[in-house]
Amino acid sequence: QLQLVESGGGLVQPGGSLRLSCAASGFTFDYYAIGWFRQAPGKERAGVSCISRRGGSTNYTDSVKGRFTISRNNAKNTVYLQMNSLKPEDTAIYYCAADRILLFSVCRLPATTYDYWGQGTQVTVSS
Repeated sequence: QLQLVESGGGLVQPGGSLRLSCAASGFTFDYYAIGWFRQAPGKERAGVSCISRRGGSTNYTDSVKGRFTISRNNAKNTVYLQMNSLKPEDTAIYYCAADRILLFSVCRLPATTYDYWGQGTQVTVSS
């Protein structure tokens, strides 16, 4: 059974840090690029970051560049999102998703390209 399970969310003060994890099972992990997405209340789901199959390429939405870092450990079937200098506008439910892609060095942020999704983890940035 294919699963993506996010963890690491929580409540943090502005300027703080969190590290999200996305643990995968039930599929060949390195066949997939992995993306992180978020959905704030009243807003559409939006791409945050993605990482290619072997981790050599990454993409970030402009609002998180320089603050967030995505990485993956294929031996552990896990992708991480290190989030630093968090702002209240980062508050959202964060989802990871898997994109079956043939190219090793590409990842895509449009949500429509992703095949499988986790259940999400809440991140709240507030004082």
